[in-house]
Amino acid sequence: MKTIDNLNSVLGDDLKSEIRPGSKVRMAASVFSIYAFEALREELESLGELEFIFTDPAFSSASVQGSTRREHRTYFIPPLAGEAGLTGTEFEVRLRNRLTQRAIARECAQWIRDKVKFRSNVSGLGMQPMVAVDDVAYFPVSGFTTSALGYEESDQLSNVLAKFEGPGEAGHLLSVFDQVWNDPGKLEDVTQTVLSHIEQVYAENSPERVYYLILNSIFSEFLADLSEDVLPDDRTGYRETAVWNALYNFQRDAAESIINKLETYNGCILADSVGLGKTFTALAVIKYYEKRNKSVLVLCPKKLAENWTTYNKNYVTNPFVADRFNYDVLAHTDLSRTRGESLGIRLDHVNWGNYDLVVIDESHNFRNADYSEDRDTRYQRLMQKVIREGVQTKVLMLSATPVNNRFTDLKNQLQLAYEGDEKNLSQHLSLSTSIDGVFRAAQAVFNEWSRLPAEERTSERILAMLDLDFFQLLDAVTIARSRKHVQKYYDTSAVGAFPHRLPPESIQEPLTDDTTVPPYNEIFEQLQALHLAVYTPLKYVFDSRLYKYETGTGDQNT
Repeated sequence: MKTIDNLNSVLGDDLKSEIRPGSKVRMAASVFSIYAFEALREELESLGELEFIFTDPAFSSASVQGSTRREHRTYFIPPLAGEAGLTGTEFEVRLRNRLTQRAIARECAQWIRDKVKFRSNVSGLGMQPMVAVDDVAYFPVSGFTTSALGYEESDQLSNVLAKFEGPGEAGHLLSVFDQVWNDPGKLEDVTQTVLSHIEQVYAENSPERVYYLILNSIFSEFLADLSEDVLPDDRTGYRETAVWNALYNFQRDAAESIINKLETYNGCILADSVGLGKTFTALAVIKYYEKRNKSVLVLCPKKLAENWTTYNKNYVTNPFVADRFNYDVLAHTDLSRTRGESLGIRLDHVNWGNYDLVVIDESHNFRNADYSEDRDTRYQRLMQKVIREGVQTKVLMLSATPVNNRFTDLKNQLQLAYEGDEKNLSQHLSLSTSIDGVFRAAQAVFNEWSRLPAEERTSERILAMLDLDFFQLLDAVTIARSRKHVQKYYDTSAVGAFPHRLPPESIQEPLTDDTTVPPYNEIFEQLQALHLAVYTPLKYVFDSRLYKYETGTGDQNT
């Protein structure tokens, strides 16, 4: 028996010396790399045949079905050739960077057609890896890769394996391999599957397929998280409602995305620009949840109540009367009241904790998470009585201006979605810090950006300065489109052109046509000359006594 450590002796070189024209090679490993083929190409092309067993169920029918389960998707992208290290492992990046992958894959595919059979271990039992050339066996091997052959670095400081020579020493390993190889109950032939995966590497793909592959690469993580649980349920019939059919394409996209976010994170902020129909979009979301027998509350400023009560009443002015909306409408100020009636609802009878969905119009009115010990503020009552108590409540917030002058405004609104406990949201995200930390860092970046010279204070600059965590958080729970975005990414032929905003005009009209009246500048100068002493009584106090009035230490006789 001889030992090989890939330091003083290299497995790849030893295999080259053993493989002869017509040799039979047997191999059991979890990984097969086309770059390992390239390293031994001259010798491998001369052998008689190679039998390869994947020790794990790679490329088997069970593995493929599990990894390519079709879900609620329009396009289906089959798995690429990266399974089982086929197109290179993490330690073969240098080889992949040479951009010779297509040529190597083409040669490897032809070699496989001529001389190789692949079978995959589907027994569910473990199998020891090995390599054998005729009556010489190597045990154990970490895989058929350039790093395992000793030609590239690996994650092992040492990799000692034994070389057994002759039918006596290697015979038992060879007989075990042959016994497993000939057991159809434990192995599945995957030669054609492996070959088709390699063929993908050098195939001439159509532009359409390249486009879909790019989309799959960009959105693969998002698609992996999709499930029927968070997608709108078509069986509710929400697509047949009057409000849904009244929506434009960009509003329908927003409505379905909102439902996905509500089901995943329990909250969403719709921050589309003014005029893009946030109310109609929200109505479509409300109708979806009403179709699922959910109870819905709309909270809005008192002056906007009619915008919402129009659609849940049996009025001739209701364009969606056929949908029979049944949501409740209350004003923001009603959160501070415990008695009386508002918009036809008795406030002392409202079961605040029984709403499955709360839609907050003009949600920026709740940007201040003010708390008081002697009384419940509106924010406290909304958080405690509506969101935390009773049933699990989802929160949809509508605001064209969710941020006033600090990112805390946005954080306070988001807290309503995750009930003030950020673990309810962060468990769905891979943030490097807490949600509070994300907003503190974003505010610090904004403060730094705002101090830059005007020519450097650009949107591109602040986007480059903000951390990736901030964008991940916003992508998860917000939807914000401008008119320019809609015009760029949607077919707006049904919408028509948005109104063109004219530049402001500076009109300077005289105060009056009477020439005896002084002009604005003269009036301003005269006002500036006035001391207005009657409004500044402290000017009449002696300087020596002034401190008594400023500190409040003087008595009435002073």
